[in-house]
Amino acid sequence: MDYMFHAGFLGTRAPFFMDFVTLIVAFLPLLVLIAIVMAKRKSYKLHAFTQTIIFIVSFIVVGYFEYGVRLGGGFNSFMEGSHISHNYALWVLIVHIVIATLSLIFWVRTLILAYRAKIRNELVGSYSIAHKKDGLYTFIGISLTSFTGIWVYLLLFVY
Repeated sequence: MDYMFHAGFLGTRAPFFMDFVTLIVAFLPLLVLIAIVMAKRKSYKLHAFTQTIIFIVSFIVVGYFEYGVRLGGGFNSFMEGSHISHNYALWVLIVHIVIATLSLIFWVRTLILAYRAKIRNELVGSYSIAHKKDGLYTFIGISLTSFTGIWVYLLLFVY
């Protein structure tokens, strides 16, 4: 796993694993939006499959990220090369973690409720409205998670 800590490919001080995860996080809202468009075009099975795959891959990427952070010495270790105030970067990180955690919880809830509704053939009608609303909130949460994740990356490895 030494490759994780080789120089990254984005031209910053970040190690490879951080560049890799940041790139995926940056594209995550776009991927989720594409899956939402599938539902709008009535490709419901493809929408469900795509959302599930995006969720599973995201979960694996978060595990890879957490492993790399722990192996790399944690926040303080990555903060060493930054010229940004430690307290400011820590607050941004805390906001990111809160948003990411709430988004994950809401995403899991949305997937579970959709799966249950599919089993009961309730994805049309009144549940469909609730699912669309849950999907919108999940998308907003994922987008905010992406934005704040990129913000943390910039604070740690660019500034």
